[in-house]
Amino acid sequence: MNYQETLDYLYSRLPVFQNVGARAFKPGLHTTRALCESLGDPQNTYPTIHVGGTNGKGSTSHMLAAILQNSGYKVGLYTSPHLKDFRERIRINGKCVGEDFVISFTDEIKSNIERFNPSFFEVTVAMAFKYFADHKVDIAVIEVGMGGRLDSTNIVEPIVSVITNVSLDHTQFLGETLSEIASEKAGIIKQNVPVIVSEYQSQEVAGVFINKAQDLDAPLAFGSQVYQVKNQGISHGLAQIYARRDNSDEPGQQLRLDLTGSYQTKNLAGVLTVRDMLVSLGWKIESEDVSQALKDVVSLTGLKGRWQQLGHRPDVYCDTAHNIGGLTDTIAQFTSLPHERLRFVMGFVKDKDISSILGLLPVNAVYYFCEPSNLRALNATDLATMAARYGLVGKTFQNVNEALKQAIAEADDADIIYVGGSTFVVADLDQL
Repeated sequence: MNYQETLDYLYSRLPVFQNVGARAFKPGLHTTRALCESLGDPQNTYPTIHVGGTNGKGSTSHMLAAILQNSGYKVGLYTSPHLKDFRERIRINGKCVGEDFVISFTDEIKSNIERFNPSFFEVTVAMAFKYFADHKVDIAVIEVGMGGRLDSTNIVEPIVSVITNVSLDHTQFLGETLSEIASEKAGIIKQNVPVIVSEYQSQEVAGVFINKAQDLDAPLAFGSQVYQVKNQGISHGLAQIYARRDNSDEPGQQLRLDLTGSYQTKNLAGVLTVRDMLVSLGWKIESEDVSQALKDVVSLTGLKGRWQQLGHRPDVYCDTAHNIGGLTDTIAQFTSLPHERLRFVMGFVKDKDISSILGLLPVNAVYYFCEPSNLRALNATDLATMAARYGLVGKTFQNVNEALKQAIAEADDADIIYVGGSTFVVADLDQL
């Protein structure tokens, strides 16, 4: 098979969550363990950092990878889902896995695919682990797919576990309350392995992590209690960040970050705390390496779709935020920008309760309802009907590019346009 035939085989043979939702969800680690055992357990041949949480785990993973890479290490990075190219999921020092490896790996495990009947995600996790082992990475940053306890990535034995935060998302799989979801996220905490939680959100959620860490003798720190991180505005396309360790006599740091979403201050508190933990474990990461890496996360790692500006006059922003926690932050940042009129290009998947999200959106804005190009897409007409109950009125479009084109055509230079609602809407953008 060539590369395209290999992808066609993987997509047709294996259930893909982004396309079919619940039918692709396979809770449990036994299949991933069996796949990796057949490959010689490659995930045990290099140290890993395991990153979970509801929002911010992708940004956190990319920032950590950039910092380690800029410190001279050969860094594997596994994230999901991809936006444009399947190979985005598996990178070493920012470079995507080669097509030849995808072909050869798939051919190698074909018999085990037929034997174990894994999900698409389980195969991609095993592929990443094997690729990193074959290329002898110094360390790998592994992002959790969903939840934590039963996520396929949870067969790793990391040197540090990271949990960004907890919000209501995938409630049909992870639980209806924040404490239930936190329990699933806490499943990545391992015996005697340090765990960093980026945000102290509430006593209820923090208590879940504290109790789990105590049960496993895992040293625990909350990034937001270790570092004060303040966004002092954007200059020359970079967020100007002041970061200072709490209860420290040392002066704070002035940092510049190319990820300019306001929510990144929460992620950065966790990232800086992880960096300190890695240093205590013997990893050489100088302050200068951190400063330089944070300016260049996008170029070092290839991250896309996080508060990314796509156009000027009118200013166009997109973001992959897709749940109540993430969209609360991005919509607040968007509406705070100077503007004449707000325009929203929005689309969602149909297996999410979006009522709370629609309630966030301002009535005094212009809406362009669209749908992502996957099987889980919420029909744009159905979305418009739902939105109308919240006083949100707009036109419908079959895809995001048509919707954005119309929004730009109708906008004045002083208007601003937001594109989002779903990772898959952002992924469909031609301009990304």
